[in-house]
Amino acid sequence: MGIKESSISGAVEGLIDEAVLRRLVMDTGGTMGPVYGKQGKEHLLLRLPGFNAAAIHSPWVVLVDPDRDAKCAAVLRRRCLPAPAPFMCFRIAVREVETWLLADREELARFVGVPVSRVPVAPESLQDPKQTMIEIARHSRRRAIREDMVPRPSSGRIVGPAYVSTMIEFATTRWRPEVAMLHSDSLRRCMERIRKLVSA
Repeated sequence: MGIKESSISGAVEGLIDEAVLRRLVMDTGGTMGPVYGKQGKEHLLLRLPGFNAAAIHSPWVVLVDPDRDAKCAAVLRRRCLPAPAPFMCFRIAVREVETWLLADREELARFVGVPVSRVPVAPESLQDPKQTMIEIARHSRRRAIREDMVPRPSSGRIVGPAYVSTMIEFATTRWRPEVAMLHSDSLRRCMERIRKLVSA
């Protein structure tokens, strides 16, 4: 069976971003089509003109993390895509997609197994949301969470061995975008734009 004409195509940096995008499209009543990229930001931005050309005729959502590329999301958006196509939703998670996951404090605390007080109340003010997520997991009551998400001291890794799959599980099964957007303005704007694409 082919992809429905009304489906939304996407492009993301990585696998966690893909899970988040799929959840956003589903929760806004859309149908997710193919998702491209998943090989980092440089690869994604190189292909952005092609995605934008496709968005002249069909809906697209492209998600990137700003990291330290620009002082604010608006500057990065104008620099990377100064002339977005009519059906293009080019959105930037401030500062990483983990910011949007952290914005659902209560559900994240239950999932990780920590008091809700461990989860910051203003996720978009964090300098390193991924590191914050790992520090939260470090205090988990559940050994499996600590072993999966927290890197071993001698590993040289930034994240634990199952960090990505654990975050995908949370985004897919427990995360509540409608709650999270109340604490993340960039997520709220992204969801509003996706809703417009769905209803177009």
